[in-house]
Amino acid sequence: MVSITFDATWWVVTIFVVDLIIRITAIIVVPRNRRPTAAMAWLLAIYFIPFIGVLLFLLIGNPRLPRKLRRKQAAINEYLHDTSDSLDFGTLRPNAPHWFTALVGMNRNLGAMPLAGDNDARIIHDYQESLDAMAEAIGRAERYVHVEFYILQSDAATEGFFRALEQAAARGVVVRVLLDHWANRGKPFYKQTLARLDAMGARWHLLLPVQPLKGKYQRPDLRNHRKLLVIDGDLAYMGSQNVTDSTYNLPKNIRRGLHWVDLMVRVQGPVVASINAVFLSDWYSETDEILTEEIDLASVTSGPGDLDCQIVPSGPGFDFQNNLKLFLGLLLAAEEKIIIVSPYFVPDEALLLAITTACQKGVHVELFVSEEGDQAMVYHAQRSYYEALLRAGVKIWMYRRPYILHSKSLTIDDDVAVIGSSNMDMRSFGLNLEISMLVRGDEFVRDLHAVEDMYRDLSRELTVEEWRKQPLRSTVLDNLARLTSALQ
Repeated sequence: MVSITFDATWWVVTIFVVDLIIRITAIIVVPRNRRPTAAMAWLLAIYFIPFIGVLLFLLIGNPRLPRKLRRKQAAINEYLHDTSDSLDFGTLRPNAPHWFTALVGMNRNLGAMPLAGDNDARIIHDYQESLDAMAEAIGRAERYVHVEFYILQSDAATEGFFRALEQAAARGVVVRVLLDHWANRGKPFYKQTLARLDAMGARWHLLLPVQPLKGKYQRPDLRNHRKLLVIDGDLAYMGSQNVTDSTYNLPKNIRRGLHWVDLMVRVQGPVVASINAVFLSDWYSETDEILTEEIDLASVTSGPGDLDCQIVPSGPGFDFQNNLKLFLGLLLAAEEKIIIVSPYFVPDEALLLAITTACQKGVHVELFVSEEGDQAMVYHAQRSYYEALLRAGVKIWMYRRPYILHSKSLTIDDDVAVIGSSNMDMRSFGLNLEISMLVRGDEFVRDLHAVEDMYRDLSRELTVEEWRKQPLRSTVLDNLARLTSALQ
């Protein structure tokens, strides 16, 4: 009996000591260089469920890329900055407001390419039309095609796109393809897609592969979320749409009748070189191959328009949250109206404060989200902010089910906009590699406002009165999801 009592006491003491060590160590390690909300979320997880919390922290607690990839990103950033610093990127529009010039300078300091003038950017809001337009453009390629998409699937909807790639490769055009590993693995048509790329002779690589047996590993929920296509350095497409069917070919989406709604932009002009630079930096990160001959910044040519555009890459390879700082700068500069389209809207404190402050200044603010959610945790975390936004005066438009509004854009007044792959959520700010395009030009913003008007016609407004009727279970789920969204 004495022995048993001693053993039991020993185990209790051991567990207590280990638990105490975990808690003290967490206080020292977790908050370092981490946002207070994220640090607090991790500390709560570790304190309430110590062993599971520690395991999760070790698995996904590091929001940064591996050191080797960060060094590559820093090297390519330095090369692009030095190479492009004194080059002519077209004629800029006159009379830019001071805040815009300062914002462009901030972006440049954080790793963006220079602001480029003489660009044309045309919005494509029809899902299949954008796939067909990209296929047609690939069909005219003469030297190379650069494809980089978060999700890339060879299916019935994308048949024209892949056939155009095959035909381009057959006539000697170099086809390079990048696709996110985790977003595609195990998904419908994954193996068929890779086999088709092999068969056509495309040079393809997986982005951020989680393949520990091959010596490739980083935090498994880091994603390369970019969507872009570059043809011969003269024409580019970028935006929010993946190359896949509008259902993503997932049985659960098909059963629910869900279809994705997206925006792509067809771009011509000097800014195409900046989009190509993002592709080539990602290519270098995964392959160690430097393709300097295909990023001749000294030979950029003017496009058929006069838009000022700047490409802002962001992600864990950068020291700062470039996309968040861009959005904050624009929100604080708005004088009349702000229109946000973001399928996943989970703001941090600064972004929420900027939006509510804009409302208090008298700026008209609208937010477009989906009525239907395709990701439960994000859907509920997003809903947890609705009351604060509604009380501040934000008009919330909910795009009617069964469609998922997946477009990502921000318009400020009538002259400046951002469009790209970045959501306004903590994942896009801290964990995803994204690409955003800042545009100055009333004609582009006018076209984007027309798309927003179309979205408004297909949406219903969420009111404070309706929100107050939310059942208690929904409030509990929303609040729990809000807490977990900060685990970065």
